[in-house]
Amino acid sequence: MKKIILAVVFLIVTASVSAQAVRKYSNEFLNIGVDAAALGMSNAVVASTKDVNAGYWNPAGLTLLENKQVSLMHAQYFAGIANYNYGAYAAPIDEKSAFAIYIIRFGVDDILDTTQLIDANGDIDYNRINLFSTADWAFSFSYARETAIEGLRYGATAKVVRRIIGDFASSWGFGFDLGVQYDRNNWHFGVLARDITTTFNAWTIEDDAVERIQQATPIDGRNQELPETTEITLPKLQLGISRDFDLGKNFLLNTEVDMNIRFAETNDIISSSSISATPAFGFELGYDNLVFLRGGVGNFQDIEQPNGSSDLGFQPNFGVGFQYKGIHIDYALTDIGDQSAAIYSNVFSLKIDWSVFK
Repeated sequence: MKKIILAVVFLIVTASVSAQAVRKYSNEFLNIGVDAAALGMSNAVVASTKDVNAGYWNPAGLTLLENKQVSLMHAQYFAGIANYNYGAYAAPIDEKSAFAIYIIRFGVDDILDTTQLIDANGDIDYNRINLFSTADWAFSFSYARETAIEGLRYGATAKVVRRIIGDFASSWGFGFDLGVQYDRNNWHFGVLARDITTTFNAWTIEDDAVERIQQATPIDGRNQELPETTEITLPKLQLGISRDFDLGKNFLLNTEVDMNIRFAETNDIISSSSISATPAFGFELGYDNLVFLRGGVGNFQDIEQPNGSSDLGFQPNFGVGFQYKGIHIDYALTDIGDQSAAIYSNVFSLKIDWSVFK
């Protein structure tokens, strides 16, 4: 186990040294999160996740599955312009191991393509307007296993990323996540290293589409530089500590504090030239394992104001859930920005234990 941890540290340090040569942000749709229950807790679940959605949050938690599970989620962002969909399936392999798969699509559909709006005679022809979509896809496979040390488990997720911008450009990407969890009494500890080997995206840009754009914008279009054809997503580290509290009379409280770390300079409240970090806190109060109330706050950012000063921004979230005989319905009120920037969205998710069909 020590060798695995040392290898993880080596890979992260190596990637952080080369951080200045790559973009800070790539494949950001994979950082939004999945499952309304987790979103309601401000994504502070890396230490406590233990269901089908652990394939995304921390694959080590899959070993705690007792039955096969299916999870589905739908959300709309930017006043319904963007659609975010997620589906996952997980199952135990034996008493010590489990696997999961998930699919994510984040897309904007029915975008107007006006590059052919003006015909060869210089006349506007609205019949020449076409529609196209831009979509980001992620396909994954996770494997998790318990170790010989009581309470210690690990897991890994392999990801394939497909990004499409109409008929203009498309890319393929590949990456890996590695997670570890450890339980001791009512305490839970978790570590997730996303894109541990960096995730590489190779873009293909269609020459015909570029020529069409340049012809439609003869003044500025020919001076536009083509975007880079490769992207590298730097590793990110998420550390979490969680604790369960038995409040009596069928009440159970779970709380978690996470630290989200990027190996690049950002607007996070803790930031330097090579590393930045922001905390997140979430809680779940359950009654009789039937009804759940959730809340959290995270994404603390230094937001620069027009006068040159900076204010502290953060993202509060709220959620509720209901579970009956293996059917879980969850709701979250959340966004993908902070409390002052983005429009809040209503997120619903459904989780089903396979035992409900028996």
